[in-house]
Amino acid sequence: MEFKKMSWVLAFVGFMFLGGICKANGHTHYYDFVLTELNFTRLCETKSILTVNGTLPGPTITVRKGDTAYVNVHNQGSYGLTLHWHGVKQPRNPWYDGPENVTQCPIKAGSNFTYWIIFSSEEGTLWWHAHSDWTRATVYGAIIILPALNTTYPFTTPDAEETLVLGSWYKGDVNEIIENALATGGDPNVSDAFTINGEPGDLYKCSNATTYRWVVDYGKTYLLRLINAVLNEEMFFAIANHNLTVVAQDAAYIKPITTSYLMITPGQTMDILVVANQSPSSYHAASAPFVDGDVAFNNSTTTAILQYNGSTTPSTIPTPTFPNPADGIAASNFTTQVRALASKDYPISVPLNITHTLFISVSVNERICPNSSCDGPDGNALAASLNNISFVTPSIDILQAYSGAIYGVYSANFPHKPYIFNFTGNVRNDTIYPYFGTKVRTIEYGEEVEIIYQGTNMIAAENHPMHLHGFSFYLVGTGTGNFDPNQAYKTYNLVDPPEVNTIGVPKNGWATVRFKADNPGVWFMHCHLERHASWGMATVLIVTNGNTNETSMLPAPAYMPPCT
Repeated sequence: MEFKKMSWVLAFVGFMFLGGICKANGHTHYYDFVLTELNFTRLCETKSILTVNGTLPGPTITVRKGDTAYVNVHNQGSYGLTLHWHGVKQPRNPWYDGPENVTQCPIKAGSNFTYWIIFSSEEGTLWWHAHSDWTRATVYGAIIILPALNTTYPFTTPDAEETLVLGSWYKGDVNEIIENALATGGDPNVSDAFTINGEPGDLYKCSNATTYRWVVDYGKTYLLRLINAVLNEEMFFAIANHNLTVVAQDAAYIKPITTSYLMITPGQTMDILVVANQSPSSYHAASAPFVDGDVAFNNSTTTAILQYNGSTTPSTIPTPTFPNPADGIAASNFTTQVRALASKDYPISVPLNITHTLFISVSVNERICPNSSCDGPDGNALAASLNNISFVTPSIDILQAYSGAIYGVYSANFPHKPYIFNFTGNVRNDTIYPYFGTKVRTIEYGEEVEIIYQGTNMIAAENHPMHLHGFSFYLVGTGTGNFDPNQAYKTYNLVDPPEVNTIGVPKNGWATVRFKADNPGVWFMHCHLERHASWGMATVLIVTNGNTNETSMLPAPAYMPPCT
């Protein structure tokens, strides 16, 4: 989308006050995102939703590796919000990462703010989304990062590309739903449908005519860019009668995996080769939930139609068969195959000399309500935590407090390990109730970090998709039960672990990631199931500046949205 030149004058002047803009390795791109409320009709009902440039999903950002983008966000909605560039590392540039009251305060209704997005090593598919309450239910879109000029894919160049974004649709107002759940202490309502590119698909009522269609030519190979923007469910995905060859995850190449289905968590992206080699007809590209916890969820299937050019639509369109929604083995059978490409042209660098270790328990908890007056278990309210600390979002953003030495906004005592108990066994009552606070963890620049995420059996054990801003990390190991260092280290993959930004911590199991703390700034870490993040399953990692300008945060912008 071309930018309106006059709307960029003040934004550009603001960037010049940064005191030294990073010189982009590639080209610079400009986008205008206009947030407005519009009426959309789905599932036989019409409601108003917040959109970007009037579409669902919003516009796609297309760049090449190493490029820079400026996105001027004009908030013409009725409330403040922020945007996040999911999986973009933003080297030295946390000011524009976006999580509300972590790196910035909301862009007020009636105002605008320009994001400066620095692309570095990412190549493939990422995405952007709102990072305020549950606004990302309708405010999201794709980011396509093509290979740098004079380079190409590590596989035969496909004939064409297609992007499919999985989403959630609620008949009610999503922010009212979570606000009501937080007020009453109960579980929020589940979604009424899943969507593919904003459309529920022909298995839902009133949706047949609007089902998204992907038209292909027989014999051609397509690069499918798949994004999971669903709020609260991990998803299986398949295309009837067609194999999927997964070649990248979270904008990093992997050894190709040919499979009939895949499992993708909220926040993850995958690049997939699809060959149109079946009898010319129509086939369902479909997605259904994977939920292995004893929790309420939307047990329905969203569809798009893969239609061969020139073919007629059959009376019955083939639909893929999915594993049972709670089939953790089926999910694991796919996820454990993922390995980094780790080739000469796409090398990896797994940290081997760990200097900073975090052992983090990941739990759903309870908050005690007076007179057992809440709608959660035991008359209490549902909560969530990391290391038994339920994150409380401050009123002043943490990055501003950190850079300006504003005291009292957060405390730097997030524990490096949890209170020890039988994490995956019969938990005791003294582990159910977390502490509430804004606690962060400080990591020195250049440290080699290992984080062990330990799932727990509290309240509702399930798979947790954990996401870290500002970094990709290597998933070096996963396992079931309680983490045992004497056994787990023997199973680590330090040769070709996948480099990702979102990983699934197995139900009543553990996952270990490693990364080098070479990106100074304030970086949010949280579960990407929205209800868990809303309950406090989050923390912040602060990576200190190094000893040089080149290893320190970029200067603060001349303007940031004010906190109120």
